[in-house]
Amino acid sequence: MKIGFYTSTLGDRPIDEVIDFAASEGFDAIEIDVGSHIPTPADVAPIVEKARARGLFVSSLTLFGNQLEPDPAARTALHAKTEAFVRAAADADVPVFVLFPGHNPAASDDQNYADFAAFAKDLLAATSGSPIRIAMENWPGPHKAFIAVTPAGWRKLFALVPDPRLSLEFDPSHLIWQGIDPVAARREFASRIAILHGKDTAIDEDKLSGAGYFSEGWWTYVLPGRGRVDWKSFLAAAKADGFDGVVSIEHEDRAFGWPKGDLEARRKGHRVALENLRAALA
Repeated sequence: MKIGFYTSTLGDRPIDEVIDFAASEGFDAIEIDVGSHIPTPADVAPIVEKARARGLFVSSLTLFGNQLEPDPAARTALHAKTEAFVRAAADADVPVFVLFPGHNPAASDDQNYADFAAFAKDLLAATSGSPIRIAMENWPGPHKAFIAVTPAGWRKLFALVPDPRLSLEFDPSHLIWQGIDPVAARREFASRIAILHGKDTAIDEDKLSGAGYFSEGWWTYVLPGRGRVDWKSFLAAAKADGFDGVVSIEHEDRAFGWPKGDLEARRKGHRVALENLRAALA
């Protein structure tokens, strides 16, 4: 397996600086955030080549946004932008493009799934000559309403879109605070996982037992090795199931400067995560 990181936590730094940091610190790969680091689809190829020239594997490009925007004009614009970036990624031989299904509160659950399935099929058709995978990160969204972020949601969507190129950027941290076993979920959907996110969740048992699930502050995102996941066994099981891709660190640990705190603290967070994952893979 390769270890990389998602560039969003260093989104306020120029992409050349981020690439230099990744290469100099010994990362194998990089997951590039479109919103922070790739202004237009025309910039995809030159930025990808910069990373490759420094010996980095470009694991994926990630585009943030609600693909089920309730406003028709906003949805049309985002879909056009998404398709343009997906095509550019495919042309640059990037293996994975990550997006977020989102949610339209004005539509039923079934309609949300049908609408996203239709768009996913359009993206797959637009890149039919490429092996690129369209991967969904399982973040539930700002209002915890995004579709296709749990095993039940994946079963529903994959029944609508059987093409295995529609896949997952599997992030165990989001499952933990929902009470979902990430080990069992990863096992069930092993064939659909295109990339693993290196992020964990810590739980304050005293706060949870005192105030319950509907309270705030009983869980928090942390770097791998600082939360609930046993990364050694988790990655060993993934490898046994045939996963040989990228573990991409998503740094959202406030103890190390996230989101836009001290730059050196954020860099240290990436180093700590890399060290912990290297040890887990040893």
